[in-house]
Amino acid sequence: MTLDADCRESLRAYVFGLGIDLFGVADVTVVRDEFLLDPALRGQFDRGVSLGKRLAGSVLDDVREGPTALYMHHYRQVNFLLDRAALLAAGFIQDRGYRAVPIAASQIIDWERQRAHVSHKKIGQLAGIGWLGRNNLLVNPDYGAQFRLVTILTDMPLKTDSPLAGDCEECAGCLSACPASAIKATRAAFDHQACFEKLKEFRRSGRVSQFICGLCVRACRGRSRLEPRF
Repeated sequence: MTLDADCRESLRAYVFGLGIDLFGVADVTVVRDEFLLDPALRGQFDRGVSLGKRLAGSVLDDVREGPTALYMHHYRQVNFLLDRAALLAAGFIQDRGYRAVPIAASQIIDWERQRAHVSHKKIGQLAGIGWLGRNNLLVNPDYGAQFRLVTILTDMPLKTDSPLAGDCEECAGCLSACPASAIKATRAAFDHQACFEKLKEFRRSGRVSQFICGLCVRACRGRSRLEPRF
């Protein structure tokens, strides 16, 4: 496959023009067997384009004891923007003679194991968007965990990015922020079940109608992460 630098730069400029803040390309051949897609479909793609949109800091400031109606609306609108951008970018790719399929920013396929068609976090990690933090979220050096992701699978011959070498280092702000005590000192110790039970509790309380929280997102601020926020 001959890599096409012009295609990559044109695609990057196009999605940034749609309001996207983060862009990266992953080699997905190492993870595509994990996709919850028909094998004949997933086998067509060797690239995953990861797009990210930053969340509004002022909206996250409203998330102090749990998710709010304001945060839920913002969360939905960011997902809508990402889905729209992925749809248009897939069309951009297709118009140039390649295959592409946009994967919804937030759509659970396997509720028992909390899995979507693809792991946006994993593809974002492979695409150099960020590293997996102890909060079990993708963490970008500039934006922390305060962004959302969407993925486009494609066979467009795009040059791939490399995973970032960074980590959370001494920052542990998300540990004290987590209302479920699900976040531990190491990422491997993250308690998925405790996190999900707290999300269900927030939903039952009537705060929001989705399984969202936002407290660890609020605490994870990227370049300014060592400045206190509470």
